[in-house]
Amino acid sequence: MAKKAKGNRVQVILECTEQRESGVPGISRYITTKNKKNTPERMECKKYNPYLKKVTVHREIK
Repeated sequence: MAKKAKGNRVQVILECTEQRESGVPGISRYITTKNKKNTPERMECKKYNPYLKKVTVHREIK
């Protein structure tokens, strides 16, 4: 059984921004956690996109 998360940490989904514009099929998504008190704005990270075979910017989605 998983432990209940304490405090301000929430799970967020990161989705590739370049792939949506390029029209390549498939969606590159990652799941991570962030502290919503320290970073209230949307998170951006550089992650590997296996469909485009390169590192791209992934932005938090709602």
